[in-house]
Amino acid sequence: MSSKTLHIITFFLLVIGGVNWLLLVLNYELGALFLGGTNSTASIVLYVLVGLSALYQLVTHKKDCKTC
Repeated sequence: MSSKTLHIITFFLLVIGGVNWLLLVLNYELGALFLGGTNSTASIVLYVLVGLSALYQLVTHKKDCKTC
C-alpha cells in the first residue's frame, strides 16, 4: 500500500472520528447507529481503526501533507 493511499484512508477515518465526537455531544454515536451498538465487534474495530489512524497521522502528517 502506498504512503498516499494510507494517508487518505487514515485521514478519512479521522474525519469519521471527528464526526463521531460531534455526534456524541448530541447523544448519537456512529458505531451504534450503523454497526449495531457500542460494544459490537464491528464498532470496536471501527474505533480501534480511528485511534490507529490518529496515531499514524500524528507521526506522518508533516511529511505527507503538501500544505503544512
